Amino acid sequence: MKIYNTLTKRKEDFVPIEPGKVRMYVCGPTVYNLIHIGNARPMIVFDTCRRYMEHKGYEVNYVSNFTDVDDKIIKKANEEGVEPGVISERYIQECKQDMAGMNVKPATTHPKATEEIDGMLEMIETLIEKGHAYVAEDGTVYFKTRSFKEYGKLSHKNLDDLQGGNRSLLVSGEDQKQDPLDFVLWKPKKEGEPYWESPWCNGRPGWHIECSVMSKKYLGEEIDIHAGGEDLVFPHHENEIAQSEAANGKPFAHYWMHNAFLNIDNKKMSKSLGNFFTVRDIEKEYDLQVLRFFMLSAHYRSPLNFSAELMEAAKSGLERIRNAVSNLEFKKKTAKKGQMTAEEAALVEQAKQFTEKFDQAMDDDLNTADALSVIFELVKFSNSNTKEDNTAEYLNALETQIVELMDICGLEALPKEDLLDSEIEQLIQERQDARKAKNFARADEIRALLLEKGIVLEDTREGVKWKRG
Repeated sequence: MKIYNTLTKRKEDFVPIEPGKVRMYVCGPTVYNLIHIGNARPMIVFDTCRRYMEHKGYEVNYVSNFTDVDDKIIKKANEEGVEPGVISERYIQECKQDMAGMNVKPATTHPKATEEIDGMLEMIETLIEKGHAYVAEDGTVYFKTRSFKEYGKLSHKNLDDLQGGNRSLLVSGEDQKQDPLDFVLWKPKKEGEPYWESPWCNGRPGWHIECSVMSKKYLGEEIDIHAGGEDLVFPHHENEIAQSEAANGKPFAHYWMHNAFLNIDNKKMSKSLGNFFTVRDIEKEYDLQVLRFFMLSAHYRSPLNFSAELMEAAKSGLERIRNAVSNLEFKKKTAKKGQMTAEEAALVEQAKQFTEKFDQAMDDDLNTADALSVIFELVKFSNSNTKEDNTAEYLNALETQIVELMDICGLEALPKEDLLDSEIEQLIQERQDARKAKNFARADEIRALLLEKGIVLEDTREGVKWKRG
């Protein structure tokens, strides 16, 4: 498999640090509101990358964080008169519901920034000891950007150019910095803000240090893939590299993957233009499988334009594949029993070329657009090579092949079957029993299963309420 590495600006053969295993970190959302379709693109793209690597036999340790302490979260909490944790927890659950709707698999670990403060304090202490960070008079801790000689290697920016020509990119508060390019690792609390004790001041971490620490804790000092939207290349990912490599003395990530921007009707998405859509907005009009299909219909490094026409085209494309699978399901019910004929066996062998072609497309820097085209070719082959007297074994072989390729893309070849109310109540009771027994892993597993089926749980004082999402 070849991956385009933002660090080297070229496609490279993917060679994991540890044979058969992949350590992958994907920057997650800041949870102060419902996620928008711009957030959805990296979630879908890198979930598909994970699925494909698992299809190739890799064991993938996939970590995606929630930034649950941030100015926007604090602002919303103050507006509602609640603690910031109430806001972040609410929108973490909303985000998980949207992810389930888009068939994004839960990460191996979803760390929260607020639960990893000790690790941040430890890394900041290390950076100070190694001369890469310093403490200002008010207790703010800054990273000494020029102390890291390779700063700019990901974004391919020159430090002197940054200082001279891009003042807008610099962080404010330059008066107490040793250098205008230095960035915050720890900052003092303001009135009414959440804070943690530290050797320097009561305060909270800077954004960049959070991901460096969470990646290190759950994946190790050196990882295979770090991914996110291209808007994170600078300064976020650039600063992560500087912090992590300065603290750990090792390369941080071997491969950097970034998806391109999503535009709305050829314009940048923004609330001021009135073209800002949440995933929940889209769900009112479309099955979220259509949104996923649409997102995968372009290469992840290509800018993607969202429009009603293109969503309708995605809907039609998905229906065409599902119709082919439904037809095979229907024909199987009355098909001949017994082994497939020699002619059918030859056709099944011929159909395998489409899986090989699919893998070739995905091996070429996750080219999902070409991979979906191959699925359409397989559907056409299936439609052209089925007849009244086919065996059930043959029809099942064709159906299985289509379903497997769709599954790698996180697409359902057949719509999910709705759970019966009685089945839901039974699972809810099992979850309650698991919680009483302190088997929280099983309780979370059941909640995730129900979410996957579109069932949203709400724990209240009266008990557990549920609704179909």
